[in-house]
Amino acid sequence: MTSELQPRILLVEDDPALGPLIVELLSEDYRVELARDGQQGLHRGLSGSWDAIIVDRGLPVIDGIALIAALRAKSVATPILILTALGSVQDKVAGLDAGANDYMTKPFDVVELSARLRALTRTYSAPQRIITLGDWQLDLEARLLRSVHGRLVGLTLKELELLSAFGQEPERVFSREELLAALFQASDQPGVIDTYVHHLRRKISRQIIRTVHGVGYQLGETDD
Repeated sequence: MTSELQPRILLVEDDPALGPLIVELLSEDYRVELARDGQQGLHRGLSGSWDAIIVDRGLPVIDGIALIAALRAKSVATPILILTALGSVQDKVAGLDAGANDYMTKPFDVVELSARLRALTRTYSAPQRIITLGDWQLDLEARLLRSVHGRLVGLTLKELELLSAFGQEPERVFSREELLAALFQASDQPGVIDTYVHHLRRKISRQIIRTVHGVGYQLGETDD
């Protein structure tokens, strides 16, 4: 099952059997979209937002090397991995010189491919240290909440983690069970979430966390 939180991968592969197979093999960890020739890959690469791009060398219309060079010429900085049957040193050098970040040869091991994709996306994903919560800025390193009016609120580690969870997915309604599983010990009871929400409302503002009756909590104004 795919999730909006999964990294987005563009796969440019013309093999009618291998392309869908790679999509299926990676679908547990990634949202993979398939382009079947170099021209389609160029259009999708320029118009979409991707965490990584996988490119075959021997593509119809526009070959893989020309595709990568075209993407780089348009200042597309997305990490690119070449996945091809061409495995000589000269082939690898040509691919890397064109702008690819990594190079794998076919046949390949899907576990290794997944590991290389993790490395590529990790390299290009800087951790977010400041999260905006309405009129507030949550500083994860300083463990502080700053208002636009200059007010500072110090937070405990659990208060910080709770606000961070809300801030990273502001549209999501979290159940108590979800928050408990993500942030607290297995021995804790769901009521501990209510306690921390109460503390944060007293400390900051009643509007900082919204109660969604019968479901849980969400960032925003309360509805009671």
